[in-house]
Amino acid sequence: MNLFNKKEQIKGIIESLLFIAEKPISTKILLTILNISESHLKEIIFELMEEYKSRNSGIIIIKIEDSYQMVTNPEYAEWIKIFQKIHTHNKLSEQALETLAIIAYRQPITKAEIEKIRGINSDYAIKSLIEKKLIKIVGKKELPGRPFLYGTTKEFLKLFGISSLNELPGLTDFQKINAA
Repeated sequence: MNLFNKKEQIKGIIESLLFIAEKPISTKILLTILNISESHLKEIIFELMEEYKSRNSGIIIIKIEDSYQMVTNPEYAEWIKIFQKIHTHNKLSEQALETLAIIAYRQPITKAEIEKIRGINSDYAIKSLIEKKLIKIVGKKELPGRPFLYGTTKEFLKLFGISSLNELPGLTDFQKINAA
C-alpha cells in the first residue's frame, strides 16, 4: 500500500471513529488505536477539518481541549430544529413499542390477542402504529365478528434495518441478555 492510500485509510478510520463516538475522542485514544505519531495524527485531522470546511459540509470536526468530535455544522441549526420537531412526533411510546414487538413475533394477530398478552387496552398503540405505517391489517380471523389480523410492514423492516422477519432476534436471545 502506498503512502497516499495509507493516509486516506487513516482518514477514513478517524472519520468512522468520530462518527460513532457519543463523546469527544482524546488524542491519546486515537494514537493508541492508529499507532501513528502525534504530529501525523494532527496533520490528518487538520486536513479532515479543512475538507469539511471547504465544502461547507453539514458535519464538521471540532477540537475540544485535547479531544476531537464530529458535530453538525452550526450553519444548519435551523434545519436541524425543523427535523427534530418532525422526528419527535414520530417517536414510539413504550406502549407502542411493546405492541409492535408482540405483533412482530406473533403475526398475524388480533387486537384481542394483543390485549390478552399486554393485559391492557391497545387501541391507541395500534392506531399509532398504523398511522406510522409500521403495521397494517393483513386479513380477518375466522371467528365470530371476524376480527382484524395485524402484521408488520416494509416500513417496520426498514426502521429496524432488517430485510425479513427471519432476521429478528430469537426470544431465547432476549432470555440470555436478561440472564447476564
